[in-house]
Amino acid sequence: MYKRFFLKTLVILVFIPVLLSCGDDDDGGGGQAAELRDPQEVWPEDSIEIRDFLSNHTFSIEPNPINPNLQTIVYDSITEQNSDATPILESPLLKTLEVEQDGVEYVLHMIEIREGASGQRQPKETDSTLVTFRAKTIDNEVFNSNPSPSWFDLANEVRGYRLALSQLRGSSGFEENDDGTISFNEDFGFAAVFIPSGLGFFGTPPVGTGIQAYEPFIVDLQLYRSVESDHDQDLVPTYLEDPSDNGLVRDDDTDSDGVPNYLDTDDDGDGTPTSEEVMIDNNGEVQFPDSNGNGIPDYLDPEFPSS
Repeated sequence: MYKRFFLKTLVILVFIPVLLSCGDDDDGGGGQAAELRDPQEVWPEDSIEIRDFLSNHTFSIEPNPINPNLQTIVYDSITEQNSDATPILESPLLKTLEVEQDGVEYVLHMIEIREGASGQRQPKETDSTLVTFRAKTIDNEVFNSNPSPSWFDLANEVRGYRLALSQLRGSSGFEENDDGTISFNEDFGFAAVFIPSGLGFFGTPPVGTGIQAYEPFIVDLQLYRSVESDHDQDLVPTYLEDPSDNGLVRDDDTDSDGVPNYLDTDDDGDGTPTSEEVMIDNNGEVQFPDSNGNGIPDYLDPEFPSS
């Protein structure tokens, strides 16, 4: 028998665009203008901090006092009183994900308590996701949280968080109750991720969070649902609007008009909308014709159609 998670139906319909944004090094961030350090130099420092935390802390799953239907992850320092506790670094639930960005080979550590329901979709890094979360500094201090499931646009979030969610799946189902609440099966994705600053806020953390420049942080998260995004409604899913293939969509602007492709309805600036230069096949999949055979799909080729 599944336990149930309850939330107001209205929450499902509310779109909250920002969870952990402003300051990831996709685009230089939103902090004070300053000369940023070399990510190659910062990553080893972050790695030491993260591994130190993982080596000297244990974790447990405990009831959430805010909502008894949600569990929370509690991190405890390993001391003489609990010296037999298993460090997070030795937990069988700890997994790693290797990520290359800006020439740096990062390692993302995750405690995957539950992947999520089999058969449910894994979100792309740019999708809309229904989540709850709790964000902490590397000193284990909470600086942001959202205990009620809400929709967030992953395209606006820091990359380490996006990558973590892309490893999870949503709940197997839900039902609407007579009192206007929604009940989710408690088999949703549940994890914690330890985010190095190069995949987080880097040198420009949001003001007032308690996060310092070049400081890693922790996010505990639950994933209930995800929906594929097409931000500009041009028939090209946002996750495919990454011709540079670097995992980031905000730095791709084919026609150099100041609007990234994922928000641009005419990606190549040729006057023909992108939606008219792609095709949807019988399986509902987007196809990218190259009508002039020059190796560039029509929707990214300013030479097609020719004037």
